[in-house]
Amino acid sequence: MAAMSAGRATLSGVRFPGRYLQGPGALSRLGAEIAGFAPGAPALVLVDRGVHDLISTDLTAALGDADALVLQHAGECSEAAIGEAAAAARGKDAGVLVGIGGGKALDTAKAAAHEAGLPVVVVPTIAASDAPCSALAVVYHDDGTVAYDRFLPRNPDLVLADTALIARAPARFLAAGIGDALATFYEAEACRRSGAANCLGMPGLPLAYEIARFCRDSIFDHGATALAECDADTVGPAMERVVEANILLSGIGFESGGVAAAHAIHHGLTELDEVHGYLHGEKVAIGVLAGLLIQGDEAEFARVRAFCAEVRLPVRLGDIGLVAATDADLLRIAERACRPGEIIHNEPMPVTPQMVVAALARLK
Repeated sequence: MAAMSAGRATLSGVRFPGRYLQGPGALSRLGAEIAGFAPGAPALVLVDRGVHDLISTDLTAALGDADALVLQHAGECSEAAIGEAAAAARGKDAGVLVGIGGGKALDTAKAAAHEAGLPVVVVPTIAASDAPCSALAVVYHDDGTVAYDRFLPRNPDLVLADTALIARAPARFLAAGIGDALATFYEAEACRRSGAANCLGMPGLPLAYEIARFCRDSIFDHGATALAECDADTVGPAMERVVEANILLSGIGFESGGVAAAHAIHHGLTELDEVHGYLHGEKVAIGVLAGLLIQGDEAEFARVRAFCAEVRLPVRLGDIGLVAATDADLLRIAERACRPGEIIHNEPMPVTPQMVVAALARLK
């Protein structure tokens, strides 16, 4: 669509997964869905090793008579892991690739499917990030630091979000997904104000920013109750709303609205070994708080910090292992976040490493 910007037409856009199905028991559709994507052809199923044993019975039932090679994902979304999965799919002569598990397993499956030229079905077992719906794979070095973001030409062909399965995971994962979803609005709003491009390389349509706003409102309204439901392994109305926000709304919102300081600061945080035991969304929550301080929005900073505390998200650097962060540590984070071409430069004002250091120092 051509939107009007400064008196001239500008191409704008949004992107979506092919289909998104959510609800208790969604995994049971997997065998039929595989058959629909690749009639008569086998499937490669890449399963997060952390959940393989926990879901093996459900997965066997869901696959039914489907010809499928099930492999365990090693743990990191690295160039090597992506290449190995793509090679296994080619060796199997697979017609579809399925990724099951957390964000790194799903990102590996998405990237490997692209390399192998296959459709991809994504089955998240946690709602800890918006990775399931996105056409993005965050590629890591083997030491756990972020290498780069790989932008893929299309989103997953199908996302099956089985909320009964997701509710069985520890509530910490759902809280981390709330942290990732929290960034969606604040980063999209920064891009809207600055005119920065989204993941399509163009401004988002108004729908993108409204989805980002709805994402924020959903987690603010239902986050605490959803965590209580998850604690009880219960799929209640709040859980359904927050899973939708964490996975679908956040996925569409960040890709179509744009990304900025929160995720750039996340990338900087991964430079320090102390944070590697913490979840992506937990580190992103710190990035959101730091981003609001960089923008000078003290009122919203206070509101978001109170919300983070309510939904079990970090509010201080010590909450993600940086209990004794030095000035040199903060500068290392800031310089990584502010590299030339980094997404922090999508903010509606120039951002320097010194600004990031000052914001992080407020979070000590």
